[in-house]
Amino acid sequence: MRKSLLCAALLFSQALVLSACSDAGSGGSKPEPVAMTEEAVGHYCSMEVLEHEGPKAQIHLAGIEQPVWFTQVRDAVAFLRSPEERYEIAAVYVHDMEKAASWAHPGDQAWIDGHDAWFVIGSARTGGMETPEAIPFGSKAAADAFIGEYGGNAVRLDNIPDTYVLGPVALNDASPQAGSQ
Repeated sequence: MRKSLLCAALLFSQALVLSACSDAGSGGSKPEPVAMTEEAVGHYCSMEVLEHEGPKAQIHLAGIEQPVWFTQVRDAVAFLRSPEERYEIAAVYVHDMEKAASWAHPGDQAWIDGHDAWFVIGSARTGGMETPEAIPFGSKAAADAFIGEYGGNAVRLDNIPDTYVLGPVALNDASPQAGSQ
């Protein structure tokens, strides 16, 4: 009996230690969005994020102070879905285009949690790299108003099809890259 109690006490104390280490490693709270600076470089394109129009994204990884930047939200969703990108995600922030200062310069006051956003996919608007974009909005009404003008469909982050972010990109004839290849 005494041996059983000793083992139970030891297991309980190990559980407490593991729990405390787990909380300390994550900081215990979700990181806040970071302001875009000239040092913010797109993860896939290695270009300055501020040089591109349209919504941007930042993904915070557990244990890493600076976020991973994306010149297009679509690229951030691809990062989240890619089997090659195996990281513990601490937070995902996207520009709420309903509150953005402008399409050209959304600013740092419009960041929202990507899981709270409505994303318009399949619209006539392209992102910062002139390719199809997943355009985030903080409300379904704002997404629907955008759809009324530019077309597309509103979905939540988890419902963006993998083929939309991981599949090949078809450029339309109006695109600056079409015909220059």
